[in-house]
Amino acid sequence: MKKQLLTALVPAYNEEDCIYELYNRVTNVLKGLKNYDYEILVINDGSKDNTLSILEELHAKDKHIEYVNLARNYGKETAMAAGFDYAKGDVVVILDADLQTPPELIPEMLKYYEEGYDDVYGRRKSRDDETFLKRFGTKLYYKALQSLTRVDILKNTSDFRMLSRRAVEALKKYREQRRYTKGIFALIGFKKKEFLYMPAARFAGKTKWNYLSLLNLAVEGITSFSTFPLRLSSILGFVTALVGFIYILFLVIKTLIFGADIKGYPTLLSVIIFLGGIQLLSLGVIGEYLGRIFNEVKNRPLYLVEKYSGDNK
Repeated sequence: MKKQLLTALVPAYNEEDCIYELYNRVTNVLKGLKNYDYEILVINDGSKDNTLSILEELHAKDKHIEYVNLARNYGKETAMAAGFDYAKGDVVVILDADLQTPPELIPEMLKYYEEGYDDVYGRRKSRDDETFLKRFGTKLYYKALQSLTRVDILKNTSDFRMLSRRAVEALKKYREQRRYTKGIFALIGFKKKEFLYMPAARFAGKTKWNYLSLLNLAVEGITSFSTFPLRLSSILGFVTALVGFIYILFLVIKTLIFGADIKGYPTLLSVIIFLGGIQLLSLGVIGEYLGRIFNEVKNRPLYLVEKYSGDNK
């Protein structure tokens, strides 16, 4: 029986301290799989350190490891999209270059894949190692996102997952510039299976994700999968206009009955500030969606490749 090909897909940015250990550990696991051939596909996302030279060295010694060197840093979401385009495997497993997603768990994930699941997604057993602020923000975000969209986006899942070939082909059809891959995983459907794991500590280096990066990702998720903020702006505008009309009517009637009253400057100023705030908030929400449209209609390439170690694509 012909062996299936398994692709270990690894987005990497400035991970020179991790690449050798990553290669050794992933190779040791994949070599032990009896029914699978394998490739290790590293997407070098415009690294500024020696990540590329290390990949070139490893590829020269072992053709099981391939790499795609992107022309610049595009971010992990786009790097994963490039990985889906270049992955040759019948099954693809996404790993972190810093080894927080233990490659030793791949055989266990394969059992679910062999049972017919197309998307074996990793969910952390615990988030106790995170700060209270991050845990609270994550919980609040997923609760808000799920209430704003009709897409069943799985909460607290990671990018550590195993995908069948048909799931990968489905993912390749989504080419939007502003990407929220966790939501796209939900959009493609197919048969899914939860896989509980506990992430390991980073092998080396520091995380590339800070609170601002996570906030930007949260905004991408909400604006990619819900138009509720636009509807909320419309509702706020309507309610504010209605309240303003009622207040004006009240002032007219009061003036006709009791005469002019010049007192009320603080109230007037408060109303102006409130209305100005609502208008700016609404314009900001509209601007977010308009910016997405602006990026999409230009139809620019999702990424550019400076070098690919395998056959020409």
